[in-house]
Amino acid sequence: MKEPEKQSATHTPGLFPIRTVSELTGVNAITLRAWETRYGLIEPIRKSSGHRLYTQEHIDLINRVVGLLDRGMRIGQINAETLSGADLGKETGDEKQGHWQRYINGMIAAIIRFDESSLERIYGEALSFYPVRIVTDKLLTPLLKELGERWISKQGSVAEEHFFGFYLRNKLGARFHHRSRDQVGPRLLLACLPDELHEIGLLLFGLDACDHGFQTVLLGANMPLEELPAAVNKTKSDALVLSGVIEPEENVITEQLPRLVSDVSVPVFLGGGIAANNFDRLKKSGVQLIGKDIDTGIKQIAAALNFRQ
Repeated sequence: MKEPEKQSATHTPGLFPIRTVSELTGVNAITLRAWETRYGLIEPIRKSSGHRLYTQEHIDLINRVVGLLDRGMRIGQINAETLSGADLGKETGDEKQGHWQRYINGMIAAIIRFDESSLERIYGEALSFYPVRIVTDKLLTPLLKELGERWISKQGSVAEEHFFGFYLRNKLGARFHHRSRDQVGPRLLLACLPDELHEIGLLLFGLDACDHGFQTVLLGANMPLEELPAAVNKTKSDALVLSGVIEPEENVITEQLPRLVSDVSVPVFLGGGIAANNFDRLKKSGVQLIGKDIDTGIKQIAAALNFRQ
């Protein structure tokens, strides 16, 4: 029997070993290898030792394959063409030719001009034609990724980030406020790590969790971890879900998170960009890592809580 691939002692930024990818996506290593060798769906980077390394784009692709399988497609039917056209609903010819990219480009142009009227028009038009979940998947998620790349490369400004963040928080906050209160599933307490001000991903996660039958309590950005055990008890939550995009202070990973895990009697999940980049250190803290993909994270939490959606 072939030995499982092990993570090297030195981590290459932006590249992840197979066991990290397996845990973040919920797809076991044997299946990942089969998708590569038998179906040609994934081409990981190979080290001289033969070990596989995956990029964030590989992780996104794996989550896309999982989404297609969940919608009833057989693995043998999935290829480059179906992956490039995969959607939560039926796509028209216009969509395949860049319909969503035009929405994204239009919203980026509006953000650069600080033009809220244009933002409202484009976002409203998308919502008038497509269900909320498709707009989230095809417009908001890739838009946030593209904006993040702009800000990392210094093409975008802090003012642009604040302008769009305020706009979208208002939109998502209104949706969250008017969400259905009829859910009877497990209650999730949602919070961002200390000093983490990017709460839009957490809001999107909370909205999707509600759609899957979970009850949610949202605490938002920059949450002191020492206050969470009391909040878990008062809300009678079944799990705590944390979000992190920016690199946290060292003592958050080495001291605060382990203390939090030991102080609460419910599972502690952590998602967002820091999950993959700090995989081994975060695992030692006792948290359960769920990566960046919202649907995958919700499925992993549901499985851990034995919740049938």
